[in-house]
Amino acid sequence: MKPLIDPFGRAITYLRVSVTDRCDLRCIYCMTERMRFVPRPELLTLEELARLCAAFVQRGVRRLRFTGGEPLVRRGFLDLLHEVKRHLGAGLDEITLTTNGVQLAEFAEPLYHAGVRRVNVSIDSLDRDTFKRIARRDRLAQVLEGVDAAERAGLKIKINTVALKHDNAHEIPDLVKWAHGRGFDITLIETMPLGEIDEDRTDQFLSLARVREDMQSYWTLRDIPDRTGGPARYVRVEETGGRLGFITPLTHNFCEGCSRVRLTCTGRLYLCLGHETSADLRAPLRASAEDAPLQEAIDAAIALRPKGHDFVIERLSQPATERHMSATGG
Repeated sequence: MKPLIDPFGRAITYLRVSVTDRCDLRCIYCMTERMRFVPRPELLTLEELARLCAAFVQRGVRRLRFTGGEPLVRRGFLDLLHEVKRHLGAGLDEITLTTNGVQLAEFAEPLYHAGVRRVNVSIDSLDRDTFKRIARRDRLAQVLEGVDAAERAGLKIKINTVALKHDNAHEIPDLVKWAHGRGFDITLIETMPLGEIDEDRTDQFLSLARVREDMQSYWTLRDIPDRTGGPARYVRVEETGGRLGFITPLTHNFCEGCSRVRLTCTGRLYLCLGHETSADLRAPLRASAEDAPLQEAIDAAIALRPKGHDFVIERLSQPATERHMSATGG
């Protein structure tokens, strides 16, 4: 089958799959305290998710990243991983996972046996009180236990940290030193205007261009060409020897080389994280057991892909999209 190429000549090689919008944390930049989640009957079944993954692999997708919400709270998730594992080496290069780490101690070894070799773990603070304030749950100890378990299981770990002006800005250097001291990459992420939350994102926005400028006053940062399939741009911190990534949707647009699309747990394909353009794949998926109608729907969706996102610093107080990050899939 022909590869998926969007209207601007970008090949689609990376699919992020949200298996649930539910989460066992309530991070202040991601969702409200009292979230209304998708009713369970509206979720795609695990078999439907597996079929969609297979359809994209047939069209040239080489990376599958499973997300949520929190993917490890979806019952039967490991069964889905074992089903897509059969594509490894047959078009698919890797299966990865983004997790908040709360359930990771239990699932680390089973994830490895299911074909996962890399996980991204979201940690916004190493201080228990600060973590609790950001996540609205006192779960730091469980997350750190999960990181230890993942390392023992042989999983390569990258830490993701959302930079927040009033909560963890002062702690970022310590987080970098901790991650590099453990042999982990770490990526810093600017807040993104997705969905209504309980706070004003403008008040929390921290420019990573400014963070990098500050770091260069006490560290030597060397640009490196490494890519891991995502939007991060990497530097090597000479003093720690570790790799540090920056994801900057607001201060530096990363759309020109984007190879990713996102599938929600209800079967909606979003062509861009920061844009409402999307297509329903659940209807054609359920209308026929034949692959052709589904592939036609995927082609029609990719043809709608916008050139870039709608994230603008000046409009940060208002969400660029109505949907929350947890509904889109990380």
